Amino acid sequence: MKLPNLHFFLQIAMNSTDMKLKFPDLFFTWRTYILVIALVFVYLLGFFNDAFYRGGNLFLLVILGLIAVDFLILFANRQGLTGSRHTTARLSNGDENQVHIDIRNSYLFPVKVILIDEIPIQFQVRNFEKKVRIPAGETKKVNYQLKPFERGEYHFGHINAFTRSPLGLIERRLKLGERSMLPVYPSFIQMRKYELLAISNRLIHTGIKKIRRIGNTTEFDHIKEYTPGDDIRTINWKAVARRGKLMVNRYQDEKAQPVYSIIDMGRAMKMPFEQLALLDYAINSSLVISNIAYLKSDKPGLITFSEKVHSYVPAERRGSQMHRIMETLYNQKTNFLESGYEHLYAHIKTNITHRSLLLLFTNFETLSGLKRQLKHLRNIAKNHLLVVIFFENTELHTLIHKDAENTQEIYFKTIAEKFELEKKLITKELTAYGIQSIYTAPENLSINTINKYLELKARNLI
Repeated sequence: MKLPNLHFFLQIAMNSTDMKLKFPDLFFTWRTYILVIALVFVYLLGFFNDAFYRGGNLFLLVILGLIAVDFLILFANRQGLTGSRHTTARLSNGDENQVHIDIRNSYLFPVKVILIDEIPIQFQVRNFEKKVRIPAGETKKVNYQLKPFERGEYHFGHINAFTRSPLGLIERRLKLGERSMLPVYPSFIQMRKYELLAISNRLIHTGIKKIRRIGNTTEFDHIKEYTPGDDIRTINWKAVARRGKLMVNRYQDEKAQPVYSIIDMGRAMKMPFEQLALLDYAINSSLVISNIAYLKSDKPGLITFSEKVHSYVPAERRGSQMHRIMETLYNQKTNFLESGYEHLYAHIKTNITHRSLLLLFTNFETLSGLKRQLKHLRNIAKNHLLVVIFFENTELHTLIHKDAENTQEIYFKTIAEKFELEKKLITKELTAYGIQSIYTAPENLSINTINKYLELKARNLI
């Protein structure tokens, strides 16, 4: 017995690629495949009983009719769904960035939608999927977060929306929104967080310690009338003689001090922690401390170097200074070359003539590595207040505090303790030559750098 109808239908169902060529936005659902499997069994029974064969033909017509009705329901409305993606103009590196998708249902019935956003390849997300049910004529907002770990250009594709009618036999894909490119900048979210604290003088919160001020500030501000509680040592006797009442001098923090962030972009800064390279930790913290210095009326500047000096932003208090620093930091890339501290010293000697605070973000893993560069660091420290900032290996720290269970783990723990000791010896070596240092975990870099900056200002060292 020949089954031409079955053969024809199976050709359509099994060669779905042909259907996709004609209808690239149409897909069969699991319900359709269940009906096809049931139809196959009915036709198989038709070999033994003609009633099943005739029933199979009727069943085939019903299936094709339902698919046709489902097709008309889904594709009669050309627009179907509309949607768009909303983000900030740029993404913040190392932070959670909010992404919003607005989807509007133009159908006359509620639909279940599966959203697959074409996320930039840098995230390596291959299983992104959001399911949402949208009533007829309404709009739903879908939110998700993205956390980039490297700076650069991130390209978004379309929003793929897969929707079904109440019959659920076929699925229609609609491509919503537009392709777009978003740049990922150094962590401006972190910068704004500390900016608000600096403006409100609340930097003692969020782990930033309060520094006791040593001595008096030296920059004169104005003369005012004495009020109880003022320091009697600041009484201006000449003003008292002129005015006939007690007058005192008011002082303020010294302002307009140059504060340079110097970033080592050599091979040592390529090491990643929590998926973020040490270079990016340093870049994010440089942006934060530069902004804090600017808000505190100092002059922020920037130097980046590896085998040579790559970029230099002179310390100024122009209104566009922070924009210049951010744009410069955005384009910095590390490499695998040895850092040239001799070139850094020559550049500082030539271009920075006033005593400045130099925050050097680098990483020394061994004491011998420091000693190779110590001569240049000492030369820099002769004319400037140098702070060397290097990183704690948090993975080694975890290994040291883990109980060893076998001989191999004892060896690993011993080696880790040796590296930890090397880091402490580096701090002592720098202190012996009068060089300030910060030894910090990468995640605490910004807080500890701000603490040191506030401490140095409180001690009138800058």
